[in-house]
Amino acid sequence: MNFLTLRYFQAVAQERSFKGAAGRLGLSQQTLSEHIRRLEEELGADLFSRTRPLTLTEAGERLMLGAEEILSAKSRLDWDIWSR
Repeated sequence: MNFLTLRYFQAVAQERSFKGAAGRLGLSQQTLSEHIRRLEEELGADLFSRTRPLTLTEAGERLMLGAEEILSAKSRLDWDIWSR
């Protein structure tokens, strides 16, 4: 798992759509789906219920909370580094 994959996951969770998130991120839907599939394999859990609109599973909800904290902390660190 890396920061980029967390951003991709977060975008899909926020958009509740692979298509919408792919458009927002400037990626193909296939590329985004592959990133999420690999993340789910790595974690050993489904993160989304593939319904319309997408919904987060319990594992997805927990990851979303963690992803928000991690990406927020990264943003603060990036700001601290570049603001010197």
